[in-house]
Amino acid sequence: MTASVHAPAQAFAEDAGRPDISVRRHRPPVPGESRTVRFEGKDYGSPVSMFITDSAPGTGSQLHVHPYRETWVVRKGAAEFLVGDERLRAFAGDIVVAPADVPHRYLNVGTEQLELVCIHPSETIRQQDL
Repeated sequence: MTASVHAPAQAFAEDAGRPDISVRRHRPPVPGESRTVRFEGKDYGSPVSMFITDSAPGTGSQLHVHPYRETWVVRKGAAEFLVGDERLRAFAGDIVVAPADVPHRYLNVGTEQLELVCIHPSETIRQQDL
């Protein structure tokens, strides 16, 4: 993703009263800041990382690849995914999984905001933009 993301997760970590529980509190972006949230699991002792995206019509990610499978949960809107040579559309409620080491991207093809949860089964997001 080419847009900037919220400040480092550590700035949002909150002690929940137990040393093995932490909370990352949401805060609205400031003007000019991306609405995409980047969550790195390593900052919270989690083996999972993710992007929570909020993309305007006609926008999306650039072509990239990961050394692990990526799972997308479409929460709102319509997305076109390019995975290798395959193009497919997904809508609110759909879940799409891409294989490891295959170039992919998504694009908001709807008329409203696209909300996706992009799940990375890794404590850090490992992404190579192409």
